[in-house]
Amino acid sequence: MSLFYLEYRFHVTPLQPATDILIAELAELGFESFVETETGLLAYVPKAEDSPDPKELHILSNPDFRITYTVVEVAPENWNQTWEKNFEPILIDNRCAIRAPFHDAFKVPYDIVIEPKMSFGTGHHETTHMMVQFLLQAEVQDKAVLDMGCGTGVLAILAAMRGAAPVTAIDIDDWSYENTRENIRRNAQEHIRVFQGDASLLKGKTYDVVLANINRNVLLQDLPQYIETLNELGGELYLSGFYEEDLPLITDKCKALGMRLAEKLKKGYWVSAKYVF
Repeated sequence: MSLFYLEYRFHVTPLQPATDILIAELAELGFESFVETETGLLAYVPKAEDSPDPKELHILSNPDFRITYTVVEVAPENWNQTWEKNFEPILIDNRCAIRAPFHDAFKVPYDIVIEPKMSFGTGHHETTHMMVQFLLQAEVQDKAVLDMGCGTGVLAILAAMRGAAPVTAIDIDDWSYENTRENIRRNAQEHIRVFQGDASLLKGKTYDVVLANINRNVLLQDLPQYIETLNELGGELYLSGFYEEDLPLITDKCKALGMRLAEKLKKGYWVSAKYVF
C-alpha cells in the first residue's frame, strides 16, 4: 500500500521571518518536507492516526504574523508534480550547481542533479546552502565524511565529488534513505554508503568530517555521538539547522565536549557553524 501524505498549504504574512520560524517548528513536530511558495509554504507529513497537528505551533499565536492553512491528502507519486512547479536550479559560489534532471547542465566543477521527492535538501534553504558553502571550502580529499540527516544526499554527493572517501550518509526517514540512494546513482557516486537510522549507528565508527544539518533539538541531543565519532587529529564538525540566537547554546555544548567554534556563516535568520578540537 502506498503511503499517503498530508499537504498543509500555509499562507504567511509577512513571509519573513515567519516562514523560517514556521519551518523550524514544523520540523520539530515531525513534518518531513517543505516547499516555499510566493505566498507561504507547503509542508508534508505522513498521514497517520498520530499525525502532528499544526494547531500546536507557537507561531500561530504570534500577533506579528498572520498565518492560515488548509490541508489536502496527496499520494507520494504526486510529490514530483508539486516539486517541479516550484523548483529552480541554484548556483552556489559559482562552483556548485544543484538542479533537477529536467534542467540544463551547468559548466561548474560540481554539477549535482537532485530529485528530492519527499526529502529535504535541495540547497534552496539557507541551512543547506551554507553547508554547501562550508563543504566547498573544506579540505576533504581522502577523508572519511559523514552526512548525518542526509535528506536528499546532496552534501554526501558533493563530498564524494570533492574526493572524500569513504563517505557515509544516514537518515532516520525511509523516504530520505531511498531518495539518497537514488540520487547517488543519478550522480554516479554509488560508492557512498547509505544507512537508515539514528545516531546509535555511529557507535564504534570514526570520521574526519561530520556534517549535520538537522534542527537544534536533535543536534543538542546527538552532539555527544557526533563528537565521539570524530577523529581527534584534525576532525571537523559542521552544524546547521538553527537560528543565530541558538548558536551560544550549541557552542557551549560543543565546548563542554572538547570542541571550539572556528567559523560561522549567516544567511537570513539561520546560522551554520564549524567546530574543531
